[in-house]
Amino acid sequence: MRRQRANVPFPISNKDASPDLSYSTEEKPKDQHDSHLFHSERSVFLLCVAFRAVNALLVQTYFNPDEHWQALEVAHKITFGYGHLTWEWKRGIRSYLHPMVFALLYKVLALLGLDKPWLMVKAPRLLQSFLCAVGDLYVYKLSHALFDYHVARWALFSELLNWFMFFCFPRTLSNSFETVLTLVGLYYWPCLRSSSTRDPTLSRSWGLCMAALSCAIRPTSAVIWAYIGLLELWFTRNRMKLILFEVVPIGVTVLGFTIILDRLMYGSWVLVPLNFLQFNFLTSGGDYYGTHVWHWYFSQGFTVMIFTFLPFSILGITVAKHWRLAGIIPWVLGLYSILGHKEFRFVLAVLPIALIFSGVYLASLSNLYHLRNESKQSPRSHVRWPAKKRWAVGFLLATNIPMALYMSLVHQRGAEDAMNFLSVEAANGRVKSILFLMPCHATPYYSTLHHNIPMRFLDCSPSEERGIPDESDRFMMDPSGFALELEKTWSLPSHIVLFDSEERKLREFLALHSFKEINRFFHAHFKVDRDLQASVVVYTLTG
Repeated sequence: MRRQRANVPFPISNKDASPDLSYSTEEKPKDQHDSHLFHSERSVFLLCVAFRAVNALLVQTYFNPDEHWQALEVAHKITFGYGHLTWEWKRGIRSYLHPMVFALLYKVLALLGLDKPWLMVKAPRLLQSFLCAVGDLYVYKLSHALFDYHVARWALFSELLNWFMFFCFPRTLSNSFETVLTLVGLYYWPCLRSSSTRDPTLSRSWGLCMAALSCAIRPTSAVIWAYIGLLELWFTRNRMKLILFEVVPIGVTVLGFTIILDRLMYGSWVLVPLNFLQFNFLTSGGDYYGTHVWHWYFSQGFTVMIFTFLPFSILGITVAKHWRLAGIIPWVLGLYSILGHKEFRFVLAVLPIALIFSGVYLASLSNLYHLRNESKQSPRSHVRWPAKKRWAVGFLLATNIPMALYMSLVHQRGAEDAMNFLSVEAANGRVKSILFLMPCHATPYYSTLHHNIPMRFLDCSPSEERGIPDESDRFMMDPSGFALELEKTWSLPSHIVLFDSEERKLREFLALHSFKEINRFFHAHFKVDRDLQASVVVYTLTG
């Protein structure tokens, strides 16, 4: 006989007892929420699809070069035959698996004759928004499986409201895809649940598939799955069966598929995970792009990402006492802290996990209120929120919504606006060539312009010799001197794009060569890692 779930307002039976992850919603015991939950999963997914689609359209700012240069730019070259491949693709430390998703989208647009400027920009993010909705749904499903329906609703609320998820999740970063696969995979791993009524092999196989795909897209995803794998090995009864008949076959199949795909695309045999490991871990190649103190993720990075949800997540962890799931957070932050080069997006995959615990605490507030008012038998007591909860929700709304909208609509939008403008100008035949006198990869490239015209940006590929500044660094140190050197070898471009901070130092040079300003786009109110780059300026040749 299947054991019934205890009918309590807030279950605390998942304190880290024993795993349970294998049954689906349809297999759960019938209780007062089941029929509602069955319908709500479909409605939750539709809600998430609609929300993330609007989210994707609202994101109009520039965040990280990899969104364009390591995904869309590569996909554009695969589909249309032109585009720029950065040095990573020449060294074989990137897999074509992730860009291929967007290459297929571009191919469909091209076949339908829909590869127009607006769609070329928005379609990839709309596709990513659909994938994000899948991740959101699995936040809901995982929360319901581990806790209950009330927690699932508030976990989803936290996921959708958090400013960094809104700002970063719909972007075409490999980290966003990694996060989706991680959330789906966690749902299918038995080691996170309390008990199982059937053989967990099938469920675990789905989890292994998601883990393998995640590692194929981003080899560093192995940090998360090493933790889950060690837990599973600890709690499973047949370790040899798990390793020999599940991990090895699925791992070899996915690795073999990606190796063959990369062989076809690179034109030679390339083992991307090995090259990635050697560059980022064995030689610390990532340090070329800057380093942070060891505690940066704890003191600044992850703290900024989770923002005002931090106290609620900490309280949720203490309420839920689900240490297996909560343990992923310090495990990932701790291991990533060993690396010198750190970025917000590197730990994006564990942010939804922290937000699930925020949902636990928010749900506990209303359920405690329900218990206190149960004796009054008020028919409306179940929909009334205590003052503490009203203040908590109001505080989260008031802090996250403005932050999400400002970062998505205002901060660093000039780079996107300038390229959108040039794309329209190129479509009308008014652009012949473009020179970007700005830090490398500061704007989108051919994937936004979508016209095969000569373009030149300042190179910043890592040098074999440490301490030698690249083109981008030399320009930023002495814009006028670099421009004079460049003048000796260049072919005059029809357009020059630069930040206003460097424009002020190059106005005489630009006027001397018959360039005049044709448009200026607001970029930022405050500096990020260089001098304030308040606007992006576009000059055109008039002589």
